[in-house]
Amino acid sequence: MGNTPILLQANPESFVAIGIIAVIIFILLILFFRFVPVGLWITAYFSGAKVSIGNLVGMRLRRVTPSAIVQPLIKATKAGLILDTNQLEAHHLAGGNVNLVVDALIAAQRANIDLEFEQAAAIDLAGRDVFEAVQVSVNPKVIETPVIAGVAMNGIEVMAKAKVTVRANIERLVGGAGEETIIARVGEGIVTTVGSSETHSVVLENPDAISQTILRKGLDSGTAFEILSIDIADVDVGRNIGAKLQADQAVADKNVAQAKAEERRAFAVAEEQEMLAEVQRMRAKVVESESQVPLAIAEAFRQGNLGVMDYYKLRNIESDTSMRDAIAGEGKTNNSTEPS
Repeated sequence: MGNTPILLQANPESFVAIGIIAVIIFILLILFFRFVPVGLWITAYFSGAKVSIGNLVGMRLRRVTPSAIVQPLIKATKAGLILDTNQLEAHHLAGGNVNLVVDALIAAQRANIDLEFEQAAAIDLAGRDVFEAVQVSVNPKVIETPVIAGVAMNGIEVMAKAKVTVRANIERLVGGAGEETIIARVGEGIVTTVGSSETHSVVLENPDAISQTILRKGLDSGTAFEILSIDIADVDVGRNIGAKLQADQAVADKNVAQAKAEERRAFAVAEEQEMLAEVQRMRAKVVESESQVPLAIAEAFRQGNLGVMDYYKLRNIESDTSMRDAIAGEGKTNNSTEPS
């Protein structure tokens, strides 16, 4: 009975200390399990993937999501691939898609395609879908070109659309041209083949000649694909380009001829106006000369070279001349007004 007060006095402090220690331990456990993905390590361990707790902690310290590395590693291990966490983590830090690369490696292994991790990672970092590339390598892809128009030698337009069957070339995926280049080269081949044909009917009768011409050129060189076949899906006749060009040329020639004729007409009008002006100048000279006659007559009177009778005779001659001119003018007018 004498020890009971001492125990009662000590119990509250011990309970507080035990509670504080328990809280600290609980917080430490929460931080530990939050920082160290123990559940992911257990999953990897039972899946056969070799990942240590230290590797997981290192991923946390390097700010790498452990699940983004461990899950693809488990998938690869189950598929029989031998990969290292360092390879996957390095590719992840370089900005690559680790899960997509692992899927591509698994698909390549199933299809007996020789594809190494470094090559798949390089293809992924180059911006290409490496998994889709493996799929296209196994299952060829059909690329449909838009309607491409070419003009035969006779001026008739021929419109064709082709379907190109390609297979991905894994070795040329890095640095090789894409689908746009294939479409452009096929379009060039269609235009060249149609343009070298004498008539459009030759192309319509044998569309396969377009495919054969394109395949002989080796259009898949330098691209990430291998062309298996080129099939002409549709061929149609378009506009008569030759006739349209001839019509446009005729209109242009007509406009040039009209311009030249208008130039000649304007030149003739200008020349006519110049002649009229010249006539007016000559008439002015005649009037000026006639104005000198009275002065000459007056001078003749003063010098005694001309008498009064001579002057009257001159006036009579002028009157007779004016009368004859008037009669002659009236006759011409009457003759012109008589009915034929």
